[in-house]
Amino acid sequence: MGNTLEKKWIKIRGANEHNLKHVDLDIPRDSLVVLTGLSGSGKSSLAFDTIYAEGQRRYMESLSSYARQFLGQMEKPDVELIEGLSPAISIDQKSTNRNPRSTVGTVTEIYDYLRLLYARVGIPHCPECGREIKKQTVDEMVDLLMKREEGTKMQLFAPVVRGKKGKHEKLLESIRRSGFVRARIDGNMYELEEEIDLEKNNRHTIEVLVDRLVVRKGIEKRLTDSIEQVLSLSNGLLLVDFLNGEELRLSTSFSCPVDGSSIEEIEPRSFSFNNPFGACPTCFGIGYKMEFDAELMIPDESLSLNQGAISVMGWMNSKDEGSFTHAMLVALSEKYGFSLDTPFCELPEKIRKIILQGTGTESITVRYASQFGKGNVHRVVFEGLLNNVERRYKECFSEKMKQEYEQFMRITPCPSCHGARLKPSSLSVTVGEKNIYESCTLPLDQFHDWISTVTLTAMEEKIADQIIREIKARSKFMLDVGLNYLSLARSAGTLSGGEAQRIRLATQIGSGLVGVAYILDEPSIGLHQRDNDKLIATLKRLRDLGNSVIVVEHDEDTMREADLIVDIGPGAGEHGGQVVAVGTAKEIMKNKDSITGQYLSGKKKIPLPKHRRSFTKTLDVYGAQENNLKNVDVKIPLSVFTCVTGVSGSGKSSLVNEIVHKHCAKVLNKAKMIPGKFRKMEGLEALDKVIDIDQSPIGRTPRSNPATYTGVFDLIRDLFASSKDAKERGYTKGRFSFNVKGGRCEACSGDGIVKIEMHFLPDVYVPCEVCNGKRYNRETLEVRYKGKNIYDVLNMTVEEAYEFFAHIPSIQRKMQTLMDVGLSYIRLGQPSTELSGGEAQRIKLATELSRRGTGRTLYILDEPTTGLHFEDVRKLVEMLQRLADGGNTVLVIEHNLDVIKCADYLIDMGPEGGSGGGTVLCTGTPEEVAENPLSYTGKYLKRYLN
Repeated sequence: MGNTLEKKWIKIRGANEHNLKHVDLDIPRDSLVVLTGLSGSGKSSLAFDTIYAEGQRRYMESLSSYARQFLGQMEKPDVELIEGLSPAISIDQKSTNRNPRSTVGTVTEIYDYLRLLYARVGIPHCPECGREIKKQTVDEMVDLLMKREEGTKMQLFAPVVRGKKGKHEKLLESIRRSGFVRARIDGNMYELEEEIDLEKNNRHTIEVLVDRLVVRKGIEKRLTDSIEQVLSLSNGLLLVDFLNGEELRLSTSFSCPVDGSSIEEIEPRSFSFNNPFGACPTCFGIGYKMEFDAELMIPDESLSLNQGAISVMGWMNSKDEGSFTHAMLVALSEKYGFSLDTPFCELPEKIRKIILQGTGTESITVRYASQFGKGNVHRVVFEGLLNNVERRYKECFSEKMKQEYEQFMRITPCPSCHGARLKPSSLSVTVGEKNIYESCTLPLDQFHDWISTVTLTAMEEKIADQIIREIKARSKFMLDVGLNYLSLARSAGTLSGGEAQRIRLATQIGSGLVGVAYILDEPSIGLHQRDNDKLIATLKRLRDLGNSVIVVEHDEDTMREADLIVDIGPGAGEHGGQVVAVGTAKEIMKNKDSITGQYLSGKKKIPLPKHRRSFTKTLDVYGAQENNLKNVDVKIPLSVFTCVTGVSGSGKSSLVNEIVHKHCAKVLNKAKMIPGKFRKMEGLEALDKVIDIDQSPIGRTPRSNPATYTGVFDLIRDLFASSKDAKERGYTKGRFSFNVKGGRCEACSGDGIVKIEMHFLPDVYVPCEVCNGKRYNRETLEVRYKGKNIYDVLNMTVEEAYEFFAHIPSIQRKMQTLMDVGLSYIRLGQPSTELSGGEAQRIKLATELSRRGTGRTLYILDEPTTGLHFEDVRKLVEMLQRLADGGNTVLVIEHNLDVIKCADYLIDMGPEGGSGGGTVLCTGTPEEVAENPLSYTGKYLKRYLN
């Protein structure tokens, strides 16, 4: 009995991973447990780096050493003991597949079942004329004809030539020799004995008359023999003429009896765009092409060619008189009579076409003097800007150069399949009057209705019953997690972290596993309050199957519904890593030490602003039509804090990220971006730049850190270079960089660690023996400022650095802003790979705040509360208010009601997601939106405003 009780708990003893401080914790199995706490307090270290890592490692250990060498090994987490652990499955945000071939359908495996459905009960049609194609045996043909009324006269023809040019003399001669007497040629009957002279350049159809019959009992054998003779003559095609104007065409293969177009045998692989048997041969199943775009090559058409209108690689020096590209443009201008000083937008359409697409076969005379003063005259055919750059791109072998060129390319649908990814023959197979691509482009709620009501024959129903049941179950799980607006054809790379996570969650429920520890990282990201209940019900269902569900989460509703909350803190980073409180929501509310409990009980609150800012100027967008936007006109107020709200999939990102951000970046920042579809945008003259502050890492390698990103490391290196020690040794600031030779330790190239490969055991990272992990060589470390060397300074927390550099205002100001955004605990030299998304975003915010602003900047943030605790959200709101106080415009996409209630102005999109959204429901202050009966956001917001 005692042993059974032991197994009901996951016991963790002595967890020290990252900032955890010898954590001892008992988590009940088969329960919904929420881990919460400040950003950087150690929640993910406990959930992912300890519990999940150990569960995964133990499973790996059970495999043979031969298998392990292919899987890669996991390091043992820094924990003394974990008991009662199940095999662990982690569903986090980082594991989205960015492969362009991956879609929502393939990730959820619904597409695999759809392929099987179409292969087994799909009705093929001719790709050319759209007629239904049926495959019949000789017996089926005989039975079909014998069902005709007794006494029906019919002629059996073999179509040997269909719509082909030529005289066909040899063919007609061969048919005559085989004993056939008559043939119908181009609709007229001919005796084969007579001389038949066909026009060589016209298309002809030749049908050989094999037999004439009258339907009555006893002709089955003769009819069978005649049909077999017809099929052998015409490669499986039969034409029956009933002499009353009616004709019937039959085929033994999937080929069109009218125009002869045939399709291959239908198999599941015929519908796979990752298989050559199904993929479109033009785009190889990707659905789009990348091609050079004139708009990106000539971003500012108000400039003339002499002013450098062309900004693509290889042509940037075309404004310089000594360059060959300039000489070519001069030759063009002389031949076609235009001026290189005319703005590009004012050049005639014909001239613009020549510059972009070339002179065709006409050559031009180029006079060019080389740098050695030697003048040459060349006769060349000008291939055009687009063709020239395309050729250079294809001839280029350097990956770096290719990436440079790709900035001038845009993605366009494949000209053959128009984005459907499959061959015409695969797209001509239908179920319920839809081909597989059409069914995949339906929003999931419509797809679920379609698959539930699709009409099939009794035989087809028997075949497809199990397949349809599986598809319905899986699509229903997707609807249960609030993804009704997605379609199966949506590319997996375009999904947000929260969407990808909820898709994997739905897939896991579909798999029906029991006795597993599921570890999730904020599945509520990007989910409107309205759909939150669906998600919580899904998590409970996973638990009720008999699984342990451990969720890292800051959402209030999820916490209140959880069986247990573990609050980790009390602070973040160095000040966190301890279990502050464990219990239900009610128990945690009574705990004075728990900040989470204080927010849940209402003792602590994010206050409403004392007043809402007013505005006079707006940024006006007209006719926005990107994705699901329905020709929307919207006014975005300037110099205030605005939130764009609405249910998931309502069109918020399409409006803000695809149209507003990309167009502003293109015009104000001269970025190479192509905005989404809209008619016009007015009011940009009131802005001078746009900055997108997202949660992407501040750097991809451990070499980037908060000090390098915020620019404070430059100031610190200047300080060290101006010290007495450095001057005596003749060191410049370059000496104090760990990225270049000179001051860094060369044994580890300034990394501080050395990687040792261990074959089928995990790679081991050990501190460099030469510098002991300090990154610099001995001479550099001997230079001190106020008793500390450069390594000591990089090892300081922001808080310590604030005190240490108290007399250096430029450094102290940057430290102050990092402390203001709640990052007092991070170390200046902490590798960017160790920072959470929320921390990276706040470092970017702090960097912006520490700059001297112009007050004319547009800041765009997409769900900045991801990964943030109530207390962190309070600090974030203060930062956003500070940016708006400086006269800047802050535009935020958000679902978090604590942020929404603090905004000056709301733009609420909806009413639903996907095709049911794409309109602006209402705009105004939070109070005005809360009173609007149409707004889902308003309904939930009321509670926060009272």
